[in-house]
Amino acid sequence: MTAGTGRAPSVEVCTDAPAFGRLAGEWERLYRACRAATPFQSHAWLYSWWLSYGTPGALRVVLVRRSGELVAAAPLMRVHRPLPALVPVGGAISDFCDVLLDEAAADLAVPALADALAALARTALIDFREVRPGSAVERVYQCWRGPRHRVPDSLCLELPAVPMDQLVGRLSSKRAQRVRNRMNKLTRIGVRWRTVGPEETGAALGRLIELHRLQWEGRKVTTEHLRPRFLDHLVRSVVPMARCGEAVVREFLLEDEVVAVDLTFQSRQLAGKYLYGVHPRLRACKVDVTTMLLTAAVEELPPQGPAEGPPVLSLLRGTEPYKYQWRPRGIVNQRLLLARRRTAPLLAAAACEAAARSRAKQLLRRTPADQQLATA
Repeated sequence: MTAGTGRAPSVEVCTDAPAFGRLAGEWERLYRACRAATPFQSHAWLYSWWLSYGTPGALRVVLVRRSGELVAAAPLMRVHRPLPALVPVGGAISDFCDVLLDEAAADLAVPALADALAALARTALIDFREVRPGSAVERVYQCWRGPRHRVPDSLCLELPAVPMDQLVGRLSSKRAQRVRNRMNKLTRIGVRWRTVGPEETGAALGRLIELHRLQWEGRKVTTEHLRPRFLDHLVRSVVPMARCGEAVVREFLLEDEVVAVDLTFQSRQLAGKYLYGVHPRLRACKVDVTTMLLTAAVEELPPQGPAEGPPVLSLLRGTEPYKYQWRPRGIVNQRLLLARRRTAPLLAAAACEAAARSRAKQLLRRTPADQQLATA
């Protein structure tokens, strides 16, 4: 599908995986021109995800160009269950989904992208999950001319990306002293860490997954993290991301043995703690793993210029109790539903399903005492 003449934007839809792969250079230029982008919108991450998880024939990457230059892109795929929909490439293992917009061409690119999505959708719903507040796709949502709906999605927890003494200073005096004791213990028993070079990243990721398996042995774990296709995807995507500073892999050593490996993603907007693996030996030494990972992370955060604003250290999705000990700020991702008038019933069905799921989660969080009061 193509449109546009002269200075007007042109639109095409890429449905071929090898052609998607060949977009790497201009995709990365657009990625750098989109301030809201997170590493989950990088070409390395998305294309690798498609190679591991994509369904043949389902790829729909919308590309908007002005004078031949890529100024907007929406990496989507067609699904048929539970409803016919266009959803972002990246799936459940991506913490944030978005489109890419060149800030300098946004006035033309946003309406062109919205019109292209409307034309592509036809009888399908457009369903953007895990949209971080301030994302580029929110601008498409704002100018959408058909039915639209916004519902809350996952909760992410964030800390200010400041030196460790400032992070500790945000805590109560009693808790701050406990953290300082834990930091001193790391030094006392000889835990040290290093950033792995790109040439070593593949092997380090293999160690991360093995340590992650040991860490969760005998407990409930995200099974996808232990599947070969997930490791294939990590190695294929993170190695080039490490070369350009979008990913950092750290190894933690005790007596020259690698006892933990951590993967952090980095962009202008945030540094995100994505996945780590820890040997049971550290637990036996009663090392506080979160303190160890945060200490290493804030030591190596890239400097930010005044125009960029302060970076954020995101703990990404999940509300595990250990995260709350650091007094994080809660940021709720959004789910943006877009439809044409003929597909408004699909939007209503998806909105009702989302509301029902949200209500069920609220009920599950209630204590037995709360439930007794509700039924009394």
